[in-house]
Amino acid sequence: MSKPFSDHDKRKQISVRGLAGVENVAELKVAFNRHLHFTLVKDRNVANKRDYYFALANTVRDHLVGRWIRTQQYYYEKDPKRVYYISLEFYMGRTLQNTMVNLALENACDEAIYQLGLDMEELEDMEEDAGLGNGGLGRLAACFLDSMASLGLAAYGYGIRYEFGIFNQKIVNGWQVEEADDWLRYGNPWEKARPEYMRAVKFYGRTEHTPDGVKWVDTQVVLALPYDTPIPGYRNNIVNTMRLWSAKAPCDFNLKDFNVGGYIQAVLDRNLCENISRVLYPNDNFFEGKELRLKQEYFVVAATLQDVVRRFKASKFGSREVVRTDFAELPNKVAIQLNDTHPAMAIPELMRVLVDEEKLGWDKAWDVCVRTCAYTNHTVLPEALERWPIDLFHHLLPRHLEIIFEINHRFMEGGCKKVNMAHLCIVGSHILIATLYVSYTNTNTLKSSYFNGTNFDIVCATMCRFKDFYELDPHKFQNKTNGITPRRWLVMCNPGLAEVIAEKIGEEFIRDLDQLKRLLKFINDDAFIRDIAKVKQENKLKFAVHLEEHYKVKINPQSMFDFQVKRIHEYKRQLLNCLHMITYYNRIKKEPNKHWTPRTIMVGGKAAPGYHTAKMIIRLITAIGEVVNHDPVVGDRLKVIFLENYRVTLAEKAIPSADLSEQISTAGTEASGTGNMKFMLNGALTIGTMDGANVEMAEEAGEENLFIFGMRVEDVDAMDAGKGYHASEYYNRIPELKQAMDQIAGGFFSPKQPDLFKELVDLLMHHDRFKVFADYEAYIKCQDKVNQLYKNPKEWTKMVIHNIAGCGKFSSDRTIAQYAREIWGMEPSLEKIPAPDEKLK
Repeated sequence: MSKPFSDHDKRKQISVRGLAGVENVAELKVAFNRHLHFTLVKDRNVANKRDYYFALANTVRDHLVGRWIRTQQYYYEKDPKRVYYISLEFYMGRTLQNTMVNLALENACDEAIYQLGLDMEELEDMEEDAGLGNGGLGRLAACFLDSMASLGLAAYGYGIRYEFGIFNQKIVNGWQVEEADDWLRYGNPWEKARPEYMRAVKFYGRTEHTPDGVKWVDTQVVLALPYDTPIPGYRNNIVNTMRLWSAKAPCDFNLKDFNVGGYIQAVLDRNLCENISRVLYPNDNFFEGKELRLKQEYFVVAATLQDVVRRFKASKFGSREVVRTDFAELPNKVAIQLNDTHPAMAIPELMRVLVDEEKLGWDKAWDVCVRTCAYTNHTVLPEALERWPIDLFHHLLPRHLEIIFEINHRFMEGGCKKVNMAHLCIVGSHILIATLYVSYTNTNTLKSSYFNGTNFDIVCATMCRFKDFYELDPHKFQNKTNGITPRRWLVMCNPGLAEVIAEKIGEEFIRDLDQLKRLLKFINDDAFIRDIAKVKQENKLKFAVHLEEHYKVKINPQSMFDFQVKRIHEYKRQLLNCLHMITYYNRIKKEPNKHWTPRTIMVGGKAAPGYHTAKMIIRLITAIGEVVNHDPVVGDRLKVIFLENYRVTLAEKAIPSADLSEQISTAGTEASGTGNMKFMLNGALTIGTMDGANVEMAEEAGEENLFIFGMRVEDVDAMDAGKGYHASEYYNRIPELKQAMDQIAGGFFSPKQPDLFKELVDLLMHHDRFKVFADYEAYIKCQDKVNQLYKNPKEWTKMVIHNIAGCGKFSSDRTIAQYAREIWGMEPSLEKIPAPDEKLK
């Protein structure tokens, strides 16, 4: 049962968590009991924890609704420019606690729930994660929605309401097993269906070229039913909307079959239509050219653009009268942001709407389209870029293929056999934003080898891949560093650290993360150092309890908590981490009486169901854990744990407890990464390569305050251009590497199946694109430096403070403010709009 706060704790937590006033608490208790009785039709005799969660969620939602309606009224009255963020993924996680933080209700709700004799943490654990994303791409979209609301932007997130989100991962006998994520089975208290805004989306059919223009006929219609979720800003009374579309079959679907006795089959066939929003594709950084995926991509943009045009034409709240018909004004009132290539179909669809339906000429329509759309590229991996077969496109979207051929004729080389979605995004947008980061030294290489000294201050590897487009129009290309929302990733998940910071520099850092720089004044303050270390130890103790409950492994809370949590992929190099685990294990076994720095190494992440190598990597990690964790010689000096079903909610528990964050991808392969930023903000030190956002993290905190190792991008390029990478050279030269590989190959970690990891050994020895062995030696030496510093807690904590103080740049508020000013032509505002009970100005 939750304990009441002491007076000291209450005083500490008043500001960041919101004041628990007597009236607030009494009002919340009344609303809670009313929802339990009238919404859930239960009383305290029969209600269970889930009922109590729903009663609390509806109580908190009541505080959103007035602000939500008021915000939309405000937008319709002011008629600001609106931004539409279209993404196939929104990895939202849980909503309850985040909403309480943003509305300053957390303390009042805690006190009300305590007075009702319930446990807040137990109720929060009843909420299902909204796992509508694979990883970084979807989580970035969720952080962006929070920042857009907190910065007062008239913004809408548009995506798909997947019935089944990212699969639940079970580890059975060491192997990943996938289970469907039926996240909606108990209902979702945060969403509101809007059937009055249902939209028709067409597929298949053929085109007719008539004197009145092109007609798309004989199509199959699928209805898009919108569900709206409120997105509250941080204490500014603004509540924006995330609208997710669900596919529904129309009532007359296959009606001809009804008339010939096929009624039952026709009804069953409705499922084929509705499969569009059935499941999230579980592949990240890998393109899978399936018809259902292309249907999903078109479905979301077709429905969204109908909404965009409807809202553009109407100006007053609640009005459906057409009041604005000059589409030359569209770029001044609408910004459409495409989150990677998945929503690329927005470009030909907008052209179809403007040319075929609104009767604009091609040139005028194209000008409007380009000035309205902007595209963010998130990856350089060639296997992740979408290229759709022409035959599939012609079958599914014949009119759009004609439009793409016309674009291709005007802007690209002829004779294409596949539709390259990245190229389509580049020519059809006024800006390409890249989230990739490459070292400044590499920029000079790019300048000289690709752009002959062009002013290339944008540090972005994307341009190498899209060199021809850059040379055609260099002003289109920008770099924007990604960010994370400090509300969820500090205030909510690590309140102890947030309070320690607030006591020193006030609360402004929650809205302006650059304020964290002021912590450098306290770098030698012994009391502050102790407070930071104390919060970390409390978080570790809490997570250690979680680990012991779920994994039945006794954890040494004094050990270094070493995390590598991200999608399982060869380029992220979990295999390099495995080699360190084995090397450290072998060293302890060789000299058991030596004073070793204790470590708990935790790896988490999901492997795409069809990605065999990634699944084998998980099996290797669990196999190493089985040996290490049961070796009495090693004891609690080394534990290896694979974190099952890593997701947003588990991240919120794990990240605050981390001492070390592993960001060890091959230089030049990671677009940016945001997990690295979350660890940094929560007081973990980073061991990593100069890849992705690690480069900027080193710039902000000082490279001496990160553990940087291994090849730089220019070293990788030089190796590829020179003699190439030969794994056997490292294997034969480095005894500890040879020993580790021989153990894996010889069945030391799989005695019942000695050749279990034969494929992984073969991969590392002969087919490793990501050069694991080339960085092994530097990685092990760098880990030795980590161990040495961890033995000096004061110096370790001072380095932690340097890292926290350097996090200001990595707020998604800063990213979105740059998007708004430099891409969308909008001005962010920290102004608070009037609350629902106040008069609108």
